[in-house]
Amino acid sequence: MSLGIIRKRADFLAANRGLRVARPGFVLLARPNGGQGKRFGVTVTKKIGNAVVRNRMKRRFRELLRAALPEAGLPDHDHVLIGRENGIERDFARMAQELDEALRRAAQGKGDPPRRPGRRAGRRPRGQRQ
Repeated sequence: MSLGIIRKRADFLAANRGLRVARPGFVLLARPNGGQGKRFGVTVTKKIGNAVVRNRMKRRFRELLRAALPEAGLPDHDHVLIGRENGIERDFARMAQELDEALRRAAQGKGDPPRRPGRRAGRRPRGQRQ
């Protein structure tokens, strides 16, 4: 079975409500997709660097996922990799090991604790101005 690609924003947002496994170079999100097969998506924010850096990181992530998902991916799940700052200079082989480890943890249902909803880093709650 071939791998599908996630293209719709709604699918990325849905994956964000799934299992989360953080590694030094990336965060893996995995969520059941209702029988649509193994699908993957990649996202890298502008915080990481300019377009050249982000595109290089996305190409590396896509290659990692294409190599790992056919054997280690969760069946009928969406897999999303979110790039982290130190992911671009990480060794490709090390990132492949980290992805295998993250997929194993996801298959066991051992995700990292969920993030606190509603609060972004560095923001004060309303009404607390200086």
